[in-house]
Amino acid sequence: MDRVSITLLLGQMSTPRLRALFAQDARRAADWVFVAAAEGLTQAQVCYGRMLLAGTGLPQDPVQALKWFRRAASSGDIDAMNMVGRCLDQGWGTPEDPAAAAEYFRRAADAGHAWAQYNVGHAYLDGRGATRDRTLAYRYYLMAAEQQHDRAMSLVGRCCEEGWGTPRNLGAAADWYRRSAEAGYFRGQYNWASLLLKAGRFEEAATWFERAAVGGTAAVRRAVELIARAGGPRALQKLAARLNAGQLSPASS
Repeated sequence: MDRVSITLLLGQMSTPRLRALFAQDARRAADWVFVAAAEGLTQAQVCYGRMLLAGTGLPQDPVQALKWFRRAASSGDIDAMNMVGRCLDQGWGTPEDPAAAAEYFRRAADAGHAWAQYNVGHAYLDGRGATRDRTLAYRYYLMAAEQQHDRAMSLVGRCCEEGWGTPRNLGAAADWYRRSAEAGYFRGQYNWASLLLKAGRFEEAATWFERAAVGGTAAVRRAVELIARAGGPRALQKLAARLNAGQLSPASS
């Protein structure tokens, strides 16, 4: 079977059949993705670039990954544009170039890509590769948050809490933190728990602090431990006891 007929076959497959195909041996899956990528399917090119970046099914090769992302981006694929931006921002397969990264993020963001909106929001908030502009940062974070991007929701909340690029509004901050928390993002959970604690809603705060500790980084877990072990409300004392007993296993470090 030649490459064109394989590409046609892939295009005719149902979603369940495609999932079954790519759930098999990673090396074999990489071969299938390469065939589709070589035939010009931009989604396959992005997928193959991700596999090269992570070393899934083939040796890790960020230089080649970037080449595939650029190839897909040149066809207008916004997911590829965001990944080129990530490579340029992080120095994956190329020297770091924050300004070029911000431009790729901006192009994909303006086309509606939620992750790119989140990423270019960082560029404007931190002044990395772009002139620092908190108003633009907030605007892009909000675009992503309105697409249910859980991390962007937390940052919109932070902007509302701190008055970054938008008037300070604790009610709006609480709402965005809650939405981020309910979407499963550990920083949103921590921020929402912190506001609940300030409001005296101790049982709810303890529940969300626990979720943040289990799903978050080591730094977030330590922050939760400090709050819980400081004493005070009974709900936090119970959380501290569970932490001390090693009953809460972190999901990440």
